[in-house]
Amino acid sequence: MRGIRNFTEYITENIVKKQSIDRSRAEFLTKEAENSYNNLLEKKQKILLNDTNANDFLKSCYDTIMELIRAKMLLQGYNASGHGAHEAEVSFMRTLGLDEKDVQFADQMRFFRNGIIYYGTRLDKEYAEKVIEFTLRIYSKLRNM
Repeated sequence: MRGIRNFTEYITENIVKKQSIDRSRAEFLTKEAENSYNNLLEKKQKILLNDTNANDFLKSCYDTIMELIRAKMLLQGYNASGHGAHEAEVSFMRTLGLDEKDVQFADQMRFFRNGIIYYGTRLDKEYAEKVIEFTLRIYSKLRNM
């Protein structure tokens, strides 16, 4: 897994494009993130986390965080698409002033989610617990920005 580059590099490579601020779509994504977060809390309460469902928890956590990041990007007039878009969105976390360790952890989540979807990667309960803990903490930070 290579390191996440600076956000400006994704703009230079046209992975991130400058556009008009899209408040409507940002509000929609923020609401979706809130719904995803509440569903995660409910799932965490009702379903026992184990090695079998660890992947599902990671995907839910990743999607929740990315919905909020995309909303923040849209409010600043940015949109990422195509190959490298997810990396660009993670890189945008630096622009928001989040700690580098949080950016790196989010990138690790991105990498593992990609592995789950395309390569059949299986994660374990212990890693999923870290992901959930991270999501609960970072969601609040992102929401309050």
